[in-house]
Amino acid sequence: MMAPDGIGAMLREIRESAELTREEQALLLQKAQGGRWFDPENLKRWETERRLPIPKWHQLLADGYGRSVEEIASAVAVSRRWRRRQRAAGSSGEEGTTVKRRQFLGVAAAATGVVALPGIAEARQGIDAGLSGSDAGDLAYLDGAFERHRGGYHGRPPGVVLTQMRADLDLLRDVLTRPHPADARADLARTAAGITGLVAIIQHDRGDQRDSHGWFATAERAAQESGDRDMLAWVLARHAMVPLNYGAPGAAAALATRARAEAGTAPTAAAALAAAVTARALAGIGDHQGALRAVADARTIAERLDTAQAADTWFGYPLQKHHVHLSQAFTLMGETREAYAEQEAALALTRSPSVMTRALLAMDAAICLNTDGDPTAAAGMAVDVWENLPEAYRDGLVRTRAESLHHALSGSAHARLGEALAS
Repeated sequence: MMAPDGIGAMLREIRESAELTREEQALLLQKAQGGRWFDPENLKRWETERRLPIPKWHQLLADGYGRSVEEIASAVAVSRRWRRRQRAAGSSGEEGTTVKRRQFLGVAAAATGVVALPGIAEARQGIDAGLSGSDAGDLAYLDGAFERHRGGYHGRPPGVVLTQMRADLDLLRDVLTRPHPADARADLARTAAGITGLVAIIQHDRGDQRDSHGWFATAERAAQESGDRDMLAWVLARHAMVPLNYGAPGAAAALATRARAEAGTAPTAAAALAAAVTARALAGIGDHQGALRAVADARTIAERLDTAQAADTWFGYPLQKHHVHLSQAFTLMGETREAYAEQEAALALTRSPSVMTRALLAMDAAICLNTDGDPTAAAGMAVDVWENLPEAYRDGLVRTRAESLHHALSGSAHARLGEALAS
């Protein structure tokens, strides 16, 4: 139970009065600390008082919530005192609580003339615990896990992130086998679509195309069960990137077109992503006019996104990702001047480690150099990127992009990049 006037109530009331989600509030805190990643899960812990913010966070909370450090510290102190009182009140333990409950039943029986039956209160509690509401803790945890994982890599290799998600996947599998009320089932299906979609993205980035397709198929079924068309559009758009990045732009265009149709006319991250992926796919099959129309569509939507839809997460469509997608579209079309401009814009917005993003942008630049008639410089840039790439990133998407350039080169440039890729 939370303190009615403690830090949890303060943080939640300020956020809700500003009509912000936890994710949006976390973005404000992230900006307040110079762009360094801030996990929205921290806000959930503090708002529910599962944890109390330690002093190192007080200044950031003061900046992010428009309060003084003294007000934050005072609210934390109130919550801490509340906790101590609650612990003291419950210090008699389970046995004491049971005795008090039985004493109460005896007093009630004497007052009403009804004989208290031993164990009847405990029986009701057991029945209540067996009802669907008993899953509330697991459902809330999974919702929080989804919120926590959706933030992206933040400098961690894909395999590490996947390992960290393993326990949550096991819990999700278990919870999905239990019965739930219709509204809870729909929410659970949406959470399942998001979490399995994230696994699919990681497997895509690791180069495991088959498993990625499988996870996206699972995510699509979950999204359809949830009835959330925006989630379905996001799943389809992200799924389209698997064939797109691994040599099947026609299949990618079909998935991206479905995603764009599901997204509708609202300016959402899923709609912008679907348009951008469509542009890349059409560029890949040589339909440059269609690709340019899709680029214009993506730009129009990106300009209309609100803060939540433009969040820098796997479910958002931040301006940096927008430029990354358009870099690849223009690179595939051979429009190098536009491609270089998009690469420069993307890099200017890339402040986190973003190892994979930086490597992919550099590979795009190398491909553009080759298109402009300088294969030696193209090979040199690609080799430099590859040799400085951590081992954990040398499979999957970066390798595929490098191998595409390798096939386009000839002579000594082809040989030089081939040697690097073979090392």
